[in-house]
Formats: sequence, structure tokens, C-alpha cells
Amino acid sequence: MFNKNREHSYENLLEVTSQSNSTCMMNMDSEDVQDQVGASSQQESTTMSQWAKVQQNPNVFRQMSQFYPPTFPMEIRFYLCGWIEEQRWSDIDETNPQFVPIAQKTLLEMLELVRHRAKDMTSQDFFIIKLKLEELVEKLDGIVKTNPLELIQVIKRCLAMEQQLIEQAEKAEQQQMTIDCVGVDQSGIGEKILKEIQSLTTRTKMTENDLRDLQHSQESFILRFSDSQKVQAQITQLSQMPLSIERTRQESRLKTEKEEIDRNLGQLAQQLQKLRIELARKYQDTIKSLQELQKEILDNELITWKRRQQMAGNGLVMDIGSLETLQHWCESLAELVWQNRHQIKKSTQLQEQLPIKCESLAELVWQNRHQIKKSTQLQEQLPIKFADGEENILPKLNDTITGLLSSLVTSTFIVEQQPPQVLKKDARFAATVRLLVGGKLNVYMNPPQVKATIISESQAKDLLRNEVKTKDDTSGDILNNSGTMEYQQTNGQLSVNFRNMQLKKIKRADKKGSEAVTEEKFCILFQSEFSVGGNELVFQVWTLSLPVVVTVHGNQECNATATVLWDNAFAEAGRIPFVVPDQVAWSALADQLNMKFMSYTGKGLSETNLSYIASKLFGDRDPTSCMVTWSQFNKNKTIVQLSSLMGSSGKQSQGENNNVWNLSPFTAKDFQIRGAADRIKDLNSLVYLFPNRAKSTVFGKYYTSPAENISSNGYIRPSLKTTLPDQFAPGSDMEMMRQPFSPEEVGFDENPGSVPVSIEGLSLSALDISTDQMPADFEMPEIDDVSINNLLQDHLLQYQ
Repeated sequence: MFNKNREHSYENLLEVTSQSNSTCMMNMDSEDVQDQVGASSQQESTTMSQWAKVQQNPNVFRQMSQFYPPTFPMEIRFYLCGWIEEQRWSDIDETNPQFVPIAQKTLLEMLELVRHRAKDMTSQDFFIIKLKLEELVEKLDGIVKTNPLELIQVIKRCLAMEQQLIEQAEKAEQQQMTIDCVGVDQSGIGEKILKEIQSLTTRTKMTENDLRDLQHSQESFILRFSDSQKVQAQITQLSQMPLSIERTRQESRLKTEKEEIDRNLGQLAQQLQKLRIELARKYQDTIKSLQELQKEILDNELITWKRRQQMAGNGLVMDIGSLETLQHWCESLAELVWQNRHQIKKSTQLQEQLPIKCESLAELVWQNRHQIKKSTQLQEQLPIKFADGEENILPKLNDTITGLLSSLVTSTFIVEQQPPQVLKKDARFAATVRLLVGGKLNVYMNPPQVKATIISESQAKDLLRNEVKTKDDTSGDILNNSGTMEYQQTNGQLSVNFRNMQLKKIKRADKKGSEAVTEEKFCILFQSEFSVGGNELVFQVWTLSLPVVVTVHGNQECNATATVLWDNAFAEAGRIPFVVPDQVAWSALADQLNMKFMSYTGKGLSETNLSYIASKLFGDRDPTSCMVTWSQFNKNKTIVQLSSLMGSSGKQSQGENNNVWNLSPFTAKDFQIRGAADRIKDLNSLVYLFPNRAKSTVFGKYYTSPAENISSNGYIRPSLKTTLPDQFAPGSDMEMMRQPFSPEEVGFDENPGSVPVSIEGLSLSALDISTDQMPADFEMPEIDDVSINNLLQDHLLQYQ
């Protein structure tokens, strides 16, 4: 019967473990219970029992379930865990027949304890287990009497295997935690956090063991109280018998026994209260350490990661595994918070089952001996008060640790992949949102829905002021803005990837003075609802993306990028959305420009480049002591576009007779008139494609041949040539390009120092349109993402 139902039996054990938590309780006779409780209350548990470690590691438990033989089944290990670990098995030499009497005595005591345990299982919930224990006792009784040393050997082998598996599991866990923290930082913060997690894990396991001991003591106390009831019942029964010498003798003996039991109950109750207070203090210390650890992880490390993520928008290279390490820390923290919260709740339940409020339990029991009949009555009739100066701190601890859990869940709901910070209306975009503790808290068991909306800067401020109405306010419409979070078993990530969002409508705020639309900031609000612990706790969570600037035309992109660059560079942690300083030191801006430039080109700005930019801002002043205002940065197109930096040189590197001029950028409309290759060919001042490739080598095959200027009907097509104004063109250009009717007037670009390029009869700079003068919702037809290949293709098509 046992072998057939072996696997089912282990499942029952797991169920009993989760329901009762009385894994180390053993039922002995009244005197043994009293002695055991008294001993356990005199010394504090400093180490976790071996069996508790087996239970807390599912892998070890499953492996051991296959190892226990029929001669020493897991049921006995389970119900007599404390007694088994207290025995000095190593003192019994199973190979020496002289140890047979000692072995038999020890094993017979074990079987007697099993009998008591089975006898006390009066509930129908334990009926099957009771039958199994009785069957095991009968079966093992024969082995103990015939071959006790063999059973001793089996027990020792099982205990040794437990210890080996526990050590392997602990070593693997420690190695994994060490690996996860490798490369996180160079300041030792990661190692410090790892050590604190390990310390708190050990303390949590110890308090779990203490909680089991507390429950054991409380159940033993109730059993002892049951003995008192039985004696009282005997006294009552004797009082109804005729008066006799025997009756008087029996009554005297029973009353003496009753008084002794009641005195012991009073002592045990005080000891039980002491255990409760000591355990509550341990929880208090643990929660304090958890608060400090959570502050380090969330307020320092996670905020640092978010800041680096924002700086990545300016070109900063982030550590690949930094977020995975953060998730590991957050998951470990969530597990510790959840376990301690569960223990505190369990401890509170034990207090509610047996409230202790008054000092003289023995007197109270005696006075109410006729009223105490059931356990529910016991709960009401056995109060013993706290000592002077002591209070029940468990309710406060439960509130505190629940608050920690709430803060942890809401803070670890993050934007893993940010949406583009320059967001063009009607363009598709993507983003990824992730919950760093979703795996450990089993949030994925009820997959959450996440919704994305776009809100303005003022709405983001209202949201941070806890104005609930803001969660329903939007500043536009986004298509495909909802998704379900999915759990990836391989990496333990709970996230949702919005792949095809599209901004269809944007509602802008009223303009403030000269503020352009490219200076207005929005953000994407992600909202969801998580349930934890089987809907025991429900969290309303939200998180904001980095600021985004919405554009309707490509001509706005440069100024929008400037807004984003300034915000990414100089935003401060914990700011009011989306406040940035109005001016910064030149050195700070130079660092950001250098990082941004390197992210695009793979090469940073040289000192000459930076000096040139500084001269555009400050003239001949020393830039090291200068401040740059946002207005200076935003209005100076040389800096914003960075287009002139590719081949620019500082004035200080030129001879006295040479000047540096910036060629005004071509537009898509320019290339519709004359292709890029021919324009480059026309300008003799353009010699090399950076860094040193001759322009004819790169663009020669795209030049228009003379034959293409003769049409099939014999007419000669006029040839358009790109020219520079007279004062900027070298002599060769002027001699080759001048036509008798070239206009003398020259138009200049808004950017100081830029030279417009003209075609015979046309000033191309005159075709430029200032986007600052456009309506906010104006959309000009354009060629998106113009590339050299596309431009050259346009050049070829115009002659087909």
C-alpha cells in the first residue's frame, strides 16, 4: 500500500507543509511536551534545522522524496523532524553488534512518538495520513526488533544525503548571485548589495524556523491545556460519586495534579509570550534592513540606470547586463519582502488563535474551568497581557512591510525600450514596458493589460501631484496602444512590446511667448493593474517615458533634436516634469555634443571642432568661463544641425588670407531641379568626399553626359549650373560658371556664415521656408529619410 501510493503521499506532505506549517511538531506525552517546550523557550534558535532547509528548497525536497526507502519513509522524517535531528546518531556504530540495545531503545522511542502522533490526528483531514502512520509503525516494529542496526544505517545515510544536497544547492545559489553581480560597477556597490541580500536571506530563514518553533510551542500548550481539561472532567465525575475514602483520595490526587498542570500552563504561557515578543523584534530589525536595502536598489541603483538610459539618447553606451542585474536584485528583494510579510501574517494568526492578555493564567483557568470546553472558547478565555512597556507591534510591522511591497512593485514598472524622443505624427513607433518583479511575485498568473497614452508636460505634473483625473486625460490619440504582458520562462522577464503604435492626433498647448512647437514636450504614459497573492493585493501602477517632441514635418527635426538633447543632458533626478536649467557651462554642453557626435560618426569632436563651435557662440571670448543659454543653443543652426562639423576647421588653424565658409544645405526641392552628383561636379571648391576620396571617383558615374543634353528631335537642352556668389567663389569657378545674365543679388541663409548656392536665374536659398512661421499642424510634402542613393536615383530619373 505504501509503495503504491508513495508519490501521492509526498504530495500530501507538501500540502500539509503549506497549510499547517507545523513541520517540526512532535506529540509526546504530557510530561515530555512540558519538558520540550520549557527547553526550547530557554534558548533562542540560532540556526535553521536541516529539515527546514530541505522544505524551503523544492529541488532538494523532490530529490530526497525519491531517496527515502520504505524502511525509513518521508512521513516519519516529516513528523519527527525535530526529534530525529536531536539524536546523536554518530554515537551508534551500525557495524558493531554491541550497539544493538542502544539502537533498539532509540528506534522504539521513535515508533512510540509516531504512535502518539497518529493517535492525536482526530481530524478527518488527516484520516489517510493517520492510517499510513499506523501501518508504518506495525511494519517497522518488526525491523527494529530483528535488525535495528540496519535501520540506523539507513537513517544516517538519508541524513547525510540531505546535508549533501543542501550544501550543493546553497553553493549553486551563491555562485549564481555572484555571477549576476559581476561587472555591475567598480565601486563595490554590487558586492555590498549581494552580501546584504545573502544576510537577509539567512535571517529570513532563521525567523521562519523560529515561527515553526513558536507554532510548535503554542500547539503543545494547547495539548497541555487539554490534559488539564481531562483532569477536571475526572474531578467532576468523582464529585458525583458517593462519598468514600477512595473518592476523597482520588479527588485529592487529581486536584494536586490539576494545580500542578495549571501552574505549568501559566509558565508556558509566559514563555510563549516571550517567544512572540522576541520574534516580533527580529521582524522589526529585518524590516529596517529591508528598507535600507530597498532604498539602495530603488532610489540609487534603479534611478542611476534610468538616468543612464536617458543619457543613452545622447549617445551614452549602456552596460548590456545592467538591467538584468537590477532585475535579479529586485526579485531577491521582492522574495524577501514577501516571505517576511507572510511570516508576520502567520504570527498574527497565531496570536489571534491564542490571544494572551493577563498575567495569572492558572487562576483564570481554574475560575473558568466549567466554561472552557472547545478551542474557540479557549481563544477567548486565555488572555495574558504584555509586560509593562511592551506592545503588540505586529500590526504596524504588517502595514510597514506591505508598504514596502507596494513601493517595490510600482517602482519596478519601467520603460525598458523608450519610444523615439522625436516623434513624428502618423509615423509608427515602438516601446517596451517591463515589470522587474513580475516573475517572483507570479504576476504573470493573471496577465496584466498595459495601456499607452500621450500626455502633455502639465498633465505629467498633475499626475505626480496624485491627481487621479490626469490618468484619463490625453493630449492625442495613439493607435495600437494596448497590450498584454507576457512572461518569458527562459529569462524570467515579464514585459509587453508595443511594436506598431502610431500617433494619429496631437493636441498642443497654447504657445508661451516665442516658444516654438519644437520646444513643447510630451511623454507616453503607460498604465496597468497588477494583482499579487491571488488577488490579495491589487496595485494600480503607471510609468512615464522620457520626454518626446512631436513634429509634423521633417524640417522641424533639427530643432526638436536640440530640445531632446538639452533635456537628456541636463535633466536632474526627481525633477518636476520636464524642468531643465536655462543655462549651463560650456564644458558641460561640449561633452554632450562630443558624445552625440561620436554616437553618429564613431569619432568624437576634436579640440579644433569644439573651438570652432565655441567661436560661433562666444566670438573671441574665452569659452572656459562662459555659460550657454538654451536660447543660444536652440537658435544657432550651426550647432543644432551639426552639419558643418564634418569638414570644418577652426579659424585659428587657417592662414591670415583664408576664410572658412559653410555651404548652405540642399533641400529635396533643390535636387528635383538638379541632381546631387551634378551639383557636386559644378562646384570646383568641393574636391574630396570625407576623408580623402576624390569626388569624381565616387560620383563620376552619375554625372550627366553631354549627349543627354540633346533631345531626340534635335533640340539642345539648356544646361543648369550650380554657382557660388562672386565674393565666395574661387577664380576658376567664376571663369567657368559666369553667364552674362547672372543676377547680382545674393540671398543668404539664416545661419551666419552660410553661403547660398545659386542656379542660373534662381537663388536656392530663397526657396527655404522658415518652419517657425508655419502653423503647428501644417504638413509640407517631403522626401522622408533622404539618402545619397535616393538623391542620385532622382537625378537619373529626371532625364528618362
